[in-house]
Amino acid sequence: MERFTISLDHELADEFDRLIARRGYANRSEAVRDLIRRELEADRLAQAQAPWCVATVSYVYNHHERSLAGRLARLQHEHHDVAVATMHAHLDHEHCLETMMLKGPTAAVRACADALVAERGVRHGHVHLVPIEVEHGPHPHGHDHHGGPGHQHARPTT
Repeated sequence: MERFTISLDHELADEFDRLIARRGYANRSEAVRDLIRRELEADRLAQAQAPWCVATVSYVYNHHERSLAGRLARLQHEHHDVAVATMHAHLDHEHCLETMMLKGPTAAVRACADALVAERGVRHGHVHLVPIEVEHGPHPHGHDHHGGPGHQHARPTT
């Protein structure tokens, strides 16, 4: 572990301490590590240096809108190669919330997420991408009972 020191004016330090308390961090170091990880991940994604990712796409839509539910299902099927799962919840008589989990090449995941959020009638769409490293091959414990030689393991990049 490497240590470094930073200097903050009192107002910024107090505001940071309030943020730490609201989010439940044990100390400043944990909070700073999370901030750094978040920025590094965002930079890798922005620079197209993250070839693989996992993502969630959350969106609200009116299920009474003409053929929208069918169009969304069709999009999900068209992107079956990156779609992992979808959770659907009824918010009220008219509105639904769906959250779709995606995993795969970043460009394909982003294309699927963008298509869902851009679909006419989708409201309040949000995409959250997390870069990952993909390892191929058997599990470290010597067993590979999840999919044979082509099975992939994913882990966060930082």
